[in-house]
Amino acid sequence: MTSAEEVARSYFAALAARDPDAMAAHWSPDGVDELTGIGILRGPAEIAGFFRDVIAAMPDYELVVARVTANDRVAAVEWRSQGTFSGGPMIGLEPTGRLVEQRGCDCVEVVDGLIVRNTAYIDGLETARSVGFLPPQDSAVEKLLYGAFNAATKLRRAVGASASG
Repeated sequence: MTSAEEVARSYFAALAARDPDAMAAHWSPDGVDELTGIGILRGPAEIAGFFRDVIAAMPDYELVVARVTANDRVAAVEWRSQGTFSGGPMIGLEPTGRLVEQRGCDCVEVVDGLIVRNTAYIDGLETARSVGFLPPQDSAVEKLLYGAFNAATKLRRAVGASASG
């Protein structure tokens, strides 16, 4: 019997090799991949298609597994990745030419040597900053956005209080 750790390590090796077909071979036909903040992928074909888009969007994509912790059924995989967003679109965004750095942790559930479920926790805020969707942390633009958001929140609160009082 193949352990959860072996399956997870092999799956992430296929991702590091940029091989969506090899990744798909690790999945149960009814497997579910939940990418927090992105969406839910169902089945090997949909999962492979998503990662084909990621690899096309970042042709120099690299992934490194930092740590794997596992029991008989589930492996937690901590990882970091980077790639230049210079290829095709990714999750609805046009390429910006920027270096995208991501980090995350996947909880890979394995039954009979195949992945049946994965939940990937990704630092979406840092990813959005990397691609240029959000301004850099602590920048003047970020401070302006926070100020505008807080002013709007206070205004909504004040309007709500006056309407109920």
